[in-house]
Amino acid sequence: MRWLATVTGVLAVAIALAAAGPSRAIGPYPDLGPCSVFPSPPAGLPAGAPSLPNEAAWNQDVSKAPVARNSAATIAYIDSHGGDRLHPDFGSPRAYGFPYAIVGSGQRMLPIHYTAYGDESDPGPFPVPKGAPVEGGNRSDGDRHVLVVDRSSCTLYELYRAFFKRGGAHWNADSGARWDLRSTALRPESWTSADAAGLPIFPGLVRYDEVAAGHLDHAIRVTFDSTRNAWVHPASHCAGDTSNPVAPAMGTRLRLKAGYSLGEFSGGARIVAEALKRYGMIVADNGSNWFFSGTSDRRWDDGNLDQLKRIPGSAFQVVKSAARPHAC
Repeated sequence: MRWLATVTGVLAVAIALAAAGPSRAIGPYPDLGPCSVFPSPPAGLPAGAPSLPNEAAWNQDVSKAPVARNSAATIAYIDSHGGDRLHPDFGSPRAYGFPYAIVGSGQRMLPIHYTAYGDESDPGPFPVPKGAPVEGGNRSDGDRHVLVVDRSSCTLYELYRAFFKRGGAHWNADSGARWDLRSTALRPESWTSADAAGLPIFPGLVRYDEVAAGHLDHAIRVTFDSTRNAWVHPASHCAGDTSNPVAPAMGTRLRLKAGYSLGEFSGGARIVAEALKRYGMIVADNGSNWFFSGTSDRRWDDGNLDQLKRIPGSAFQVVKSAARPHAC
């Protein structure tokens, strides 16, 4: 009966999230139960190791990792092709940030009809509720990502440009991916996912509950206006607009410099800034410069998050990767 009550609670919250309209704020979210978000790096990994070439990279502390040889040139390139200050691309408004749903073993599986990149997508069905919250709201004409974690199997499901079709009781999506959160396995080479880089979205989100607990222990998803037509593992796909070798490739990892002072930062913004020094950011898509991702959650203090907009791009450096770039 206790198990039943837990599952019922998960579904009840998922339904409440799904019922949120295009302008109604979302949050709090159910917890992930027994699931971690990808394994930790190997216990014997040296503190000064380069960024790992698999999904354990999300959980790797890279504060002492070597700096990439072309770091200064890459930062200069980024800042010359768009904004030059950090920007939290999430907050309390419903349309700002990524919502997600948590489901259990009883969630109905629905067919997924791919409309663009089916040859690089994982086949359905997926346990995506018909009312799963859509990025930007149900009326959005943007990327319309849908993220769902099945905490009974520790599996992450993500869709891009997703539309629920009531007449056929299925989801249409441009692309989709299934991720085993207990594995470090990558996507097949040259495959996209629900993100341009072939990376998962959910592991790179700044989530309110993590920040409220006082620590953020993973890398963060970031976008840039101009990217190199190449990828670096753990990424597996590129969508660049240049072959310039100093432009950031998909999967490039950056971190806030150790010497950058956090003395004037407070609250959640301080927690995020500390994570940027330890875990950094991973390039996941094309988009506005230095925009980094988090959840849409009514509990965010948007004024506090605005402190992060003070951080200049010049305060970052590129971390060396254990993998070599794959040119497209």
